[in-house]
Formats: sequence, C-alpha cells, structure tokens
Amino acid sequence: MRYLFTGLFVSILFYCSAQSQTFKFALMSDLHVTSDSIAENDVRRAVDQINNTPGIDFVIVSGDLSETGDRLSLEKAKSILDGLKPKYYATSGNHETKWSESGATDFGQIFGSDRFRFEHQGILFLGFNTGPVIRMAEGHVAPQDISWLNENLQKAGKEKPVFIVTHYPLMKGDVDNWYEVTDMIRPYNIKVILNGHYHSNRLTEYDGIPAIINRSTLRAGKKYGGYSLYEITSDSIFVYEHLIGEAPRKWGGYSLKQTYYTDDVSSYERPDFTVNTTYPQVKERWTVDTGNALYSSPVLYNNRVYVGDDLGYLRCFRLKDGKKVWQYKTQNRIVGTPAVDENVVVFGSADNNIYGLNAKNGKLLWKSATSRPVLGAVTIEQGIAYIGGSDRIFRAIDIKTGHVVWEFSGLKGYVETKPLLFQDKVIFGAWDSFLYALDKNSGELIWKWQGPRTGMHFSPAAVWPVAAHNKVFIVAPDRVLTAVDAQTGKSVWRTNQSHVREMIGLSADNDKVYCKTMQDSVVCFSTVSDVPKKLWATYVGYGYELMPSMLLEKDNAVFGSTMRGEIFALDSDTGKLLWRHKKSNSLINTVIPLSATECLYTGSAGMVGLLKVEK
Repeated sequence: MRYLFTGLFVSILFYCSAQSQTFKFALMSDLHVTSDSIAENDVRRAVDQINNTPGIDFVIVSGDLSETGDRLSLEKAKSILDGLKPKYYATSGNHETKWSESGATDFGQIFGSDRFRFEHQGILFLGFNTGPVIRMAEGHVAPQDISWLNENLQKAGKEKPVFIVTHYPLMKGDVDNWYEVTDMIRPYNIKVILNGHYHSNRLTEYDGIPAIINRSTLRAGKKYGGYSLYEITSDSIFVYEHLIGEAPRKWGGYSLKQTYYTDDVSSYERPDFTVNTTYPQVKERWTVDTGNALYSSPVLYNNRVYVGDDLGYLRCFRLKDGKKVWQYKTQNRIVGTPAVDENVVVFGSADNNIYGLNAKNGKLLWKSATSRPVLGAVTIEQGIAYIGGSDRIFRAIDIKTGHVVWEFSGLKGYVETKPLLFQDKVIFGAWDSFLYALDKNSGELIWKWQGPRTGMHFSPAAVWPVAAHNKVFIVAPDRVLTAVDAQTGKSVWRTNQSHVREMIGLSADNDKVYCKTMQDSVVCFSTVSDVPKKLWATYVGYGYELMPSMLLEKDNAVFGSTMRGEIFALDSDTGKLLWRHKKSNSLINTVIPLSATECLYTGSAGMVGLLKVEK
C-alpha cells in the first residue's frame, strides 16, 4: 500500500506542476558498485523508482559508479543503469581514477566517454572528470579537460544557461586547481554546478557560483537508499531528495533569474606562492607547458629528457633548454615512468602495449602486446627491462628485441610501481596487498610479504621500494614504515611513530631512509639498525600530503615534491631545510635531481621543467 501511495503522490505532484514546470531529471551519485556487493541492490531500487516516476526526462550519474574502478564492476554498474527508461549521462569519480587497473580508461570504453555534453530545452549540460589519474591526491581537472570545457562554453556563447556536472566539488581542499575552472567559466551564464562525493545534500557555492552537492544512491545504514530529483521551472531550480518508497522531499534550490556572482574574484582565496619570495635563489631555467596532464616522472639520458603524458605521447626534450626533439604517439595514456638504456626508451601504455623506441629519434623498435593496460614504471638492468601490467603479469623484456625473457603470472592485482632490483631479486608491490620478490633471472617467486591489514586499499603498491643492509623498506597506506628481510620476506621491524604513506627514498650511502609524512614533515630512519631508529625529523611546512612521490638524494641534498605543487630540498645529514619552491597548486611527480642545485620535474598541470638554485 505504501508503494502504491508513493507512486500516486508523485504522479499528482508532477501532474499539478506540469503547467509551470519546464522539465525534470534525476541525479544519482556515489553508487560504489562492485562485482559482488550489495550496493547494486540500492542502485537497482533507484533505477526501478526512477522508471516508475512519471515525467523524468533524463538521468545524470555524477561519479563513483564503482568502488575500485575495475572493469567487472563498471560493466555491472552499466548493466544496471542500462535498465533506466530515460537516457542517462555519466562522468567518473575518484574511485574510477585512483584505483583503476585500466588507468581510468575502462570507464570511457564502457560508457563512451567520461565527459558528456547535451542540451535540453535551452540549457547546456557539461560533465567532465575531476581526477587525478592513479595518483592519491586532491582532485584535479586536467589541462585537456579545461580546454574541452572552454571550447564548449565559447561555442555556446555567454547567454546560454549552463549546468556543470563533476564528481568532486570545485573548491579548495577538493580540487587543487578549482580556481582555474571557476575563473574560466564565470564569464558565462553558469546557473549551477552539480556534484557528489560527500554522500550528503548541501547547498553551497564555488567562488560565488551556485552549487549543489548530492547524496549517495546508497542507503548509508538506513533501510533504503535514494537519489536527487530536480525540477526546473521557468525561473527556478528545485532539488528534492527521493528516498526509495517515500515521497520526494524538497530541500533546496536556486533562482534561474538571479545573478549570484560577478567577474570580480578579488574576495576569493587563491593559492599562496609567497614561499617563492622566501627562497628567491630558486630559478626556473626552463618550463614547457605540454597542454596535457603528466603523471610520469621525467627520465634523463644523454642530455635528453623523456616524459609520457595523459594523451599517450612519449616526448623527448633537450636538457639545456627544454626544446622538443621528437614525440611518439600511442593510443592511450602513459602513466608509468619510462626507463632508458643502450639508446632504447622503454615504457608501457594504457593501450595494452609495452614499447621500445630509439632514444635518439623516437622511431619504434618494437612493441609487446598485453591483454590489459600497462601502468607500471620501468627498471632496466643489463639490457633487460622489468615492468608489471594490469593483466596481472610481471615481465622481463629484452630491450633490443622486445622478446619476453620471462613472465610471472601469480599476481592478483595490477602493478603501478617502479620495480626494485636488489641482489638477485626484482621486488615490487601490486594492488593485491602483497609485496613480491622474484628471481630476476628466472621470474620464479622467492617470497611475498603481506602486512597485518590485508585489504586491497592497504597494498604496498604505489611506493617505489628501496633496499640496503639486507632489508627492503616500504611505506603503505597503513601509515607504517616497514623493514623486510630481503632473503626471507619476513618483517624485521615496523613503526608508525610517524604518519608516513607511500613516500620514501634511500640515501646515497645506503645508511638512511627518508619518508615524507602526511603532515608537513620529513623523517629519516637508520637502515642499519634492526630496530626503528629515527635520526632526524624536519618540519617542511607543505601541509597535508597524500601524493606518492618519492624522495631522491643527490650530492647530500634530498629532493621531494608534493600534491600542491611544491618542490623542496633538505640537507641529507641534518635534515635542514635548504629551500622550497611552489611551481603550481597541482601535484608534482617524483623529481629527478641532477646535482645538489638542479632537478627535473613534471606535474599534473602539464608542465615539464628544470629548476636551478643560484648562489
């Protein structure tokens, strides 16, 4: 009887408002479907109720359709959403971009794109991804997505009303370059920005632009879940919460006639770059803006710099001035850092191939096909490249011929890390909660290590392991620094006295290991001791930190980078802060020091550059 009453109530509600109402649509967010979870039941109920609610013209799905971004979960989510009678439009969320064995490419293949553009009764709807891809950090709108948004707004003109749809809220603390988006869109007729992510209903604003954060489709401990129901009239936007089996409850809205913001941004907070005035000796020798997001660290070989990008380009630049020498285009994004040796640059692509190019001219020497994307970074030793893939296979490849020397297929998750070669082993983590040690000559498993917290999200998979004094050192999302016996795979010691996470480095003398903490500081521990022994800790002041960028030492200077666009250097012996430099407000990948005063860097804002500290 309750469901019958609810359906009748909804019919009457929308029939009575039909004369003044322009249209209606539903918004679903944060579905978090997995291949075997009960979340799908909440989504199915929402789909059924939307289908039984008259007058809904279309449905928007604003990200986190899946829990881990894997293909099976995304395909299941699509199979459920395909049951919607109204047409639906979907964009991805952080669960599709961070934990994604495809490098966030499956979403576009399954749903057609992670962007959408359509017009309905005179209103333009634009949806796009807010990343970042693979890296743990704040959200990020990639340069190519900002260009796409700008192009569509320019075509639409400044009079057409526009609804923007993203997963992350476009504000400080959620999206690192929120201001680039709000500054770019504010000259246009933006009526509202719609988001999910926080699993709650909120009216808010982003630099004055009206916004609505929407609840999750999941039940969140209640009997049933729900979704948002939007009613657009000639002069207003009304939003309702529609719980399963209940009548819609209006909880917010905005006027379509009122102007909520102006072109003046002087009262809105912007990133603080004043640290650069504190350390004016840090200069940018050259910077290249590629226009595409970069999640690959730079690689230096014979005075040339090699970088992979988000649109699948592997580019070569001159070290002295950043001039592009050549580029090679693959069919999908390059996430893992390449390696170069014997005039061959080796890298993986999300187009399901591993490539070997001539390092001088970029000509293809060979490519080795895989069944899934390749996100792993590369390590080369004695003509053999070591790299893991999302097909859950780890490979050793002859860099001259592309011939696979051996394969290890015992993984239960994908690989993104850079393998460590130590003694007779190749050591790496995967997103299956294990750290593996294989015989580097045969590929046979020697040992595998697992921490006390065994879920996938606690895997030592993003860290680049380091080793010294017969111990392998890792940091993982469990916020513990671990020393593992290199011969047996048993834990030697573990410490959580500093909140570290996936950010580590080894000293040049092998006696110290460096770790970024999750709040402002870098700590240094002894690699010699068989118990945790902290040697120094330094307050750097970079703020909250999640980005898995490693610490590298060169000539007694330890270089690090952060998710908010900073690069810094410390004295390796004392931990004294030498300098800081803020390049952007978006993540900087692991930097490559050339000397105590120079380093190469790349970042998700699309730049490649060389910093130089002058006397």
